[in-house]
Amino acid sequence: MSSHTRTRSVKTAAGVHTVRIPRQRGRRSDPFVIVVPERPSLTREALGFLGHSLWTFRRALAPTGLSVLAFLVAGLLHLIAWWSALVIAPVAAVPVGWLLVMQRRRPARAAALAWRIGLVTLATAAAVWLALAAGFGPLNGTLALLWLLIWITAQTAWLIIRPSR
Repeated sequence: MSSHTRTRSVKTAAGVHTVRIPRQRGRRSDPFVIVVPERPSLTREALGFLGHSLWTFRRALAPTGLSVLAFLVAGLLHLIAWWSALVIAPVAAVPVGWLLVMQRRRPARAAALAWRIGLVTLATAAAVWLALAAGFGPLNGTLALLWLLIWITAQTAWLIIRPSR
């Protein structure tokens, strides 16, 4: 039997897929590689599903992303510069100023005014939480519970207000 057609036994690891390609003859005998992907693990499948779901619903989960980002930033600010809370604290008054300016420029009644007041209350609570968390740490005392309540409220309001497609 010719050595060109005889199969050679090559030991491969378990789970490795091998592809046997006969040796090429002639001028165009450039080597080439074929990559055969392995079957993904169950963990990889689960993480892929989770990542795809998060990407699909990324607009609906915007408050969740912002609240996690605020939690991480507050923790980082607490570790690096606790005094940043003194800089952030005056920001809590900005939403109240916005409400006063908006009511003077475009007065609202009933439902619109209620939504504005609710938005200002939520934004003020978030700014106060950020200042307190930057000063004392996001997991100190009841700040973690307050963060959770603000996050749930913001996510619920976002899902109600946001136009669905």
